[in-house]
Formats: sequence, structure tokens, C-alpha cells
Amino acid sequence: MNDASIPNLPCYLNGEFSTLREAKVSVLDRGFIFGDGVYEVVPAYAGRPFRFEEHMARLDRSLAELRIANPMSHAQWRDLVLQLLAAYAGAMDKKPQDTNQMVYIQITRGVAMRDHIMPPGLEPTVFVTSNRMYIYPDQDRAEGVACVTADDFRWKKGHVKSISLAAAVLARQVSADAGATETVMFRDGFLSEAAASNVWVVKDGKLIGTPKDNLVLEGIRYGVFETLCRDAGIPYELRRVPRDEVFAADELLLSSATKEVLPVTTLDGKAIGNGRPGPIYEALYAGYQRAKQA
Repeated sequence: MNDASIPNLPCYLNGEFSTLREAKVSVLDRGFIFGDGVYEVVPAYAGRPFRFEEHMARLDRSLAELRIANPMSHAQWRDLVLQLLAAYAGAMDKKPQDTNQMVYIQITRGVAMRDHIMPPGLEPTVFVTSNRMYIYPDQDRAEGVACVTADDFRWKKGHVKSISLAAAVLARQVSADAGATETVMFRDGFLSEAAASNVWVVKDGKLIGTPKDNLVLEGIRYGVFETLCRDAGIPYELRRVPRDEVFAADELLLSSATKEVLPVTTLDGKAIGNGRPGPIYEALYAGYQRAKQA
């Protein structure tokens, strides 16, 4: 991709606002050399960041794991995010409240000569941009999507939202090659997560998710779903889920910032439940839409 093919959208890099075509980072940035950094993606509906403090808390956790100091306070991050939302809306000749956007935040350790050891005293590289939010087609929500499975071959710090995403890229390509929406992964016979989503099992009216440990990224939907389940009277449980229980589910769901909640109706070509989106999906999706307006 040459510069002319990059969309001329606004971004922020190390204290300055510019565009994606103009922004440049050093080839010695440790994010480029090692993938030594973290990221966060904040959805914004009608110009309002969704669950902003939860995203900031996860950013704090990821930075702490990599021993990178957060370069901004939560208030400063919020101000910056709002500025990017307005800048993107302006570039689209719209008002922020007329847009749904995804704000991408990336922080790397900074620039240094190549050495595996963490150099002290580096100034982190901070990059932030925004783009439109992808909306899944109504057909996917009405009919559900197909997924495939794979062994979870990623590292054991899945709770860190690291920019080192080569394993996730390979995992997602498994489903892309199969013409499927996602790759549902298992580690030692138990469900972990998908390449770019959390995975939820529904059985006998109960929503079951994997534990919030080092093997999965704690999606913001964990907190959202717990609240929605409590409000709707849906039992909610986090525990290890064996592979056969996933295939025997009444419903299978994906969740992420872009998917929100999405029904899976076939897995490895086998129908999940009756092969149609079920009532727990419908309840969670409806509740999610209400939560976005709150």
C-alpha cells in the first residue's frame, strides 16, 4: 500500500495531530521491531465512547504487564478520544453524534537500538486514530454465522492486549480460508476464545463463559453481559468449558467491540442447537442496543 492509497484520515502521534498519510514512526520503534506494545479499541456510538473506563482499566492492565508507564491519565485519554471522534466526523463532513466509530489506541515502549532487554527511560510512542465502525449485516444476525475450530497455539499471556498479533492473524486466517466468520480455539480440550472474539456457550438457558485468566483476553463484553444477564434474569457462569460441551450447546455466541454479540449456528459444519439464533442471543442483543443508548 503506497501513501496515495492510505485514507487521509486524522490521527494523533506523539503529541501532534496529523493524518494517516503524514504520520511516521522510526524504524527502530520497538513496536515495529519486536511488537513491544499494547493496544485498545474503544467503540463510540453517536459520538459517545462506550464503556470508556472499562477500556482504560484494561489498557492499564496490559501496560502494567509489559512494564510500560501509562503516558496519560484517564481524563487525558478521554479528551484525546473525543478530539479524534470530532476530527474523524469533520473529515466525513458529519457531526460526531451522527457517527459510530472505532477509536484505535496503540502504545509502544518507544525507540531504541535493537536489543531484547527493555531499555530504561524510553518515551513511549503513542498513536491514536479513528474509523467507521463495521456493522454486521442483518442476514448474519437473522441466520447466524459459521465458525471453525483450531487448537489454541498462541502464547500464555492472552490477557494482555498486545500488538504482537501474528498468532491471532494465523488463527483468523484459518477461518478466512474456510469461508467462515471466526476460529473458535481450544487449549488442552477446553474452550479458550476465538481469534478476535470471546466465545459464549448457552445451555438450558444459562450463559457460560471462560474464566478471566491469563489464557483469554477479558473482553469488555464480560461486564456488559453480566449486567444484561442480571437484568434479564439469565443465569451467568464463568468456568472451564470442555470441547464436547461447546458442540452440544443450545446456542453459541461471539462477542467483541465490532460484533457486539453475534450468533454462531454452525461449527465445523455441524449445527449448533437447532441451527438458528436462539432466545438468549436475542435477549442479549436487545439489551446491548439499550445499553448503547444509556
